[in-house]
Amino acid sequence: MVSPNEVAVIETEYGNIVIEFFSYAAPLHAMNFKKLANAGYFNGTTFHRVIPNFVIQGGDILSRDDNLYNDGTGGPGYTIPAELGQKHLRGAVASARLPDNINPQKRSNGSQFYICLKDLPFLDKAGYTVFGKVIQGMKTIDKIAKVQCNNKDRPIKDVIMKRVYVTDRKKLNLNVRK
Repeated sequence: MVSPNEVAVIETEYGNIVIEFFSYAAPLHAMNFKKLANAGYFNGTTFHRVIPNFVIQGGDILSRDDNLYNDGTGGPGYTIPAELGQKHLRGAVASARLPDNINPQKRSNGSQFYICLKDLPFLDKAGYTVFGKVIQGMKTIDKIAKVQCNNKDRPIKDVIMKRVYVTDRKKLNLNVRK
């Protein structure tokens, strides 16, 4: 279970990103992210997809290897049932998934996630699970959104998640949730 006072921290060379979980609305996704973070799964992975005015996406274990062409295709080997209902607002953190034609249940990828760079209401209707929001580090995200990318939206220079962990918000001097 994820406590309301637990937050995730993503450390990058551009700065840190702090995520508050929507454990009340997406408990399976929040618990999964916490489990992977605590296991070190995300450490050394990249934000492998950066699309200005849309999203930055990461969490693919295959982004650690030297093959740029498999980025965006990996995961932990399982999917998560959809937990829909939260809005894709600027700073929303949501799970990536395969398209409806091969994934009609809208099950989420077990590890890949994206962060919205602006409000994206059309994704609310598309059936993607929002499981958290950025509460610190939007300037960091905006810096990442400006990196130079190739024609496949992959950054030319890797944007690495050095360390991803879950901690109590009090340790970061954040207000306690009630």
